[in-house]
Amino acid sequence: MVDLGLEDCIVGITKFCIHPTHLKQEKAIVGGTKNCNFKKIKDLKPTHILCNKEENTQEIVANCSKIATTHISDIYTVADVLQLINAYGTFFSTKTTAKQLITKIKSKHNSFIDFIKNKPPLHVAYFIWKAPWMVAASNTYINHLLELNNFKNIYANCNRYPEISIEDIGTNKNLDFILLSSEPYPFKEKHITEIKKINPKLKVMLVDGEMFSWPGSRLLKAFDYFKTLHNHL
Repeated sequence: MVDLGLEDCIVGITKFCIHPTHLKQEKAIVGGTKNCNFKKIKDLKPTHILCNKEENTQEIVANCSKIATTHISDIYTVADVLQLINAYGTFFSTKTTAKQLITKIKSKHNSFIDFIKNKPPLHVAYFIWKAPWMVAASNTYINHLLELNNFKNIYANCNRYPEISIEDIGTNKNLDFILLSSEPYPFKEKHITEIKKINPKLKVMLVDGEMFSWPGSRLLKAFDYFKTLHNHL
């Protein structure tokens, strides 16, 4: 919403809305994505509430709908992101800014497609959680971006975010890299060491979870990040 020029219209955010950083000092924080303070939301008297199907529960959406007009985004691909930006541009009367943003993202996208076209495919596992160990699989935005990176997700035959055995992954001979996301679970270097105890030959690296899992204008930075990532493989 900020990149659509609507910062002044924002009255409340979640505790996970960390960009731009000054928002948390200037806007009311109404809770998290799974646990909201509905009284606080109501007291802010919003005219519109923006929810996301993956992040917000049906109960949250239902309660928000009682307070104000509620829009639910459902993002799986880059095309979905562009469609949402266009829809918000129309809905909030910022068509020109939305069009400019879409043009910039398309340009970054096309540049990355040209960059990646001659890169060899790599088989990866993308971890999002520990205790239990969980990975991103098919039917997710993360998996779509992995595919764009010419990464072959070894769990693409599974659905959404399955729990897996970390011991079993150490015996997978087709695996080129294990990717440990910085969020929602904050994987660190110590977790690389932990995994390598299972199999010292495993290639494990930390990746920026925002770039792989946050849809929206984050794509402006994501495609540049992906280029840098591939240059360090």
